[in-house]
Amino acid sequence: MITVSAIVFVREDGRVLTVRKRGTTRWMLPGGKPEVGERAIDTAVREVHEELGIEIAPEELELLGAFDSHAANEAGQGLRATVFTTRRVVDPVVQAEIDELRWVDPADRDPDQAPLNLEVVFPILTGTARRS
Repeated sequence: MITVSAIVFVREDGRVLTVRKRGTTRWMLPGGKPEVGERAIDTAVREVHEELGIEIAPEELELLGAFDSHAANEAGQGLRATVFTTRRVVDPVVQAEIDELRWVDPADRDPDQAPLNLEVVFPILTGTARRS
């Protein structure tokens, strides 16, 4: 099981920031894996700074939830993601292992999105999540 933390940056028009890491094909939320002993929120803050140059304080984030899904770029691996959200205006800059970024409409069913986005996060954002 791969553990990650991620941030959903939502623009005023409802579009969500997604990134594609170098050498991969799937689009995912910015974030990454924790360092030893690091809290999920601190991982998310550190990773978006390293990947996109975004400086954000933990108190600017709201917990969306902790979710299980399938890893986007590591076949057969499970994913446990703690996801935070913010509507703070940001100006991301591609750096570190990020190859591209794009703002997407979460209502679009782009098959190149990571399973976490398609199956969990985007349905929550669009109000189409299945209730259990």
